[in-house]
Amino acid sequence: MKVIVNNLATEYKKTGRGPVILMLHGWCDNLHTFDKIAEDLKSEYTILSLDMPGFGQTEMPPKTWEVSDYVDFISNFLNKLEINPYCILGHSFGGRVTIKGVSTRVFKPKKIILIGSAGISKRVTLRNIAVLILTKIFGIITLIPPLLFYRHKIRKKAYKIIGSDYLESNALKDTYIKIISEDLKSYAKSINVPTQLIWGSNDTETPLEDGKIYNSLINNSKLRVIKNSGHLVHQQEPHEVSQTIKEFLK
Repeated sequence: MKVIVNNLATEYKKTGRGPVILMLHGWCDNLHTFDKIAEDLKSEYTILSLDMPGFGQTEMPPKTWEVSDYVDFISNFLNKLEINPYCILGHSFGGRVTIKGVSTRVFKPKKIILIGSAGISKRVTLRNIAVLILTKIFGIITLIPPLLFYRHKIRKKAYKIIGSDYLESNALKDTYIKIISEDLKSYAKSINVPTQLIWGSNDTETPLEDGKIYNSLINNSKLRVIKNSGHLVHQQEPHEVSQTIKEFLK
C-alpha cells in the first residue's frame, strides 16, 4: 500500500488483528525483513511496517537526514494513518529511530522491542573513522591503473572487513555517516517503558556487548540472547523471536 508522507510516496504493509505493533527495519533493508515473524504474530496482533525513506519502495529523502528526521517522518506517518501503536519494534537502524523517538516522547507506545539495535557510539565512531579513512585512501589509489579496473571489488571487500554498510548506502552516504556518528546512550537512559532486547549471540554488526550496555541503561528492560544467530536473528530464528515477543507483550 502507498501513502504520501512529507511529500514522499511511502510503501507500507498492514496485516493481522489486535493491538498494533509498528516494526521499523534496519539500514539497507525493507519492510519484508519482518515477514516471517509477522506471520507468527498476525493472529493476535496487527503488524504495521513500512519502507523508511531511501529504502525499499519509499522515495529518497530530499536532503541529508539524521535520526531525528526519521523520527519525525515516522510520527507523521502514524498521524496520517491515525494510529498510536501499542508496541514499537526496531531492528538495527530501526532500533536507533525507536530509541530516540521514545526517549523524546515523540513516540508513546506502551512497550518497545529492540532487536540487535544500533546506537552505541564507542564502537560505531571507530568504524566511522575507518570508513572515512578508507573512503579517502581507496578513492585515490584505486584510480591508478590497473587498480582502476578492480575499484568496486576492492572497496567492497574493504568495507566488508570493517562491517560497514557505507558502500551500499549510495545516495544516502552522507546520511549514513551522520547517523552512525550519533551517540544514543543518553537517550536510552531516559526510556521508562518496558523494553525487550533480543540479540543473536553471534551478531557481528551490533555485538552482544551492545545489547548488554542497553540492558544496563534502559530501566525495566530485559535481554534475551538467541544462540547461534547473527544480526538478522528475526529471520534466522523467527519462531523463537516471535515467541519471545508474545511472552513479553502478554
